[in-house]
Amino acid sequence: MHAVILAGGKGIRLRPYTTALPKPLVPIGDQHAILEIVLRQLSTAGFTSVTLAIGHLGEIIRAYVGDGSQWGLAVDYATEESPLGTMGPLLNLRHRLPETFLVMNGDILTDLDYADVLARHRASGAPLTIATYARKVHIDFGVLTTDDSKVVAFTEKPSVDYRVSMGVYGLSRATLDDYTPGLPLGFDELVIDLLKAETPPHAYEFEGYWLDIGRPDDYDRANAEFTSRKPLLLKGA
Repeated sequence: MHAVILAGGKGIRLRPYTTALPKPLVPIGDQHAILEIVLRQLSTAGFTSVTLAIGHLGEIIRAYVGDGSQWGLAVDYATEESPLGTMGPLLNLRHRLPETFLVMNGDILTDLDYADVLARHRASGAPLTIATYARKVHIDFGVLTTDDSKVVAFTEKPSVDYRVSMGVYGLSRATLDDYTPGLPLGFDELVIDLLKAETPPHAYEFEGYWLDIGRPDDYDRANAEFTSRKPLLLKGA
């Protein structure tokens, strides 16, 4: 099994942590970088090879990870010379990728079963599988519904439930066929194109532990919880 880790972002929301460190190498707990945790998890799940798509401060990532052998992985690299969006880096890699593979952001902390995401993607026959997570947003205002300048409904400080992308995807190589290498391609653009073509992505609904450490609040929470969560996140470590 093969995974592509997207690790080229500048991590602007996490400054000043990311002024000198690429976001995937910010520390979690006392001993681990987030990227190390992800690589350990992929190895434990049975993945044998990883491509790291790097850009901002990418040489630091390359120096830290090396060839991946310390985690039992074969790691290679793809350098993003200019911003290509979430999915754009994959277009230049297409000839190096297997028929189906995992794609993920390099800054998430989760106990998601990566191998199961890829297996479910293969079984679904969908062009793209999106791991999704339930979120609840509390609105601190009274919400009005209006029609023709009249208030027709009112809800006091409601909560809205919705599902979000976790930044983990199962992808089929053929899904990239119609896109041009070297041009930007965002996840949003890919999903919209698939919906327009009436070939919708498959949803992999997950209810376990997930934090996007690109969000400062989640990064602080990840560090506060890591010691207690470590047996779950790094099984056997």
